[in-house]
Amino acid sequence: MDVTEFEELIDRLGEDLSLWPDDRRLPAEELLKRSSAAQALLEEMRALRQALAAPPVRAPAGLADRIAAAAKMKSDTAEPRTEGETAGS
Repeated sequence: MDVTEFEELIDRLGEDLSLWPDDRRLPAEELLKRSSAAQALLEEMRALRQALAAPPVRAPAGLADRIAAAAKMKSDTAEPRTEGETAGS
């Protein structure tokens, strides 16, 4: 087994090698013993899975309202533009 095949198997079977069929798990375990690239790949996949399993980050209550209010205040105090003028002009 090489690292490319190992990566494909992780994509299909997941990063928990104990759940893999023996005919795939045993060669994967041998590869992990001798390949730092395979070890790094497995760690990346485990970290990714853990990050995806984490609860979503929520914006603080009222954030959207504060952003809208700040934008309105800024537009209320901005100088009037002439026709064809943009904010960056």
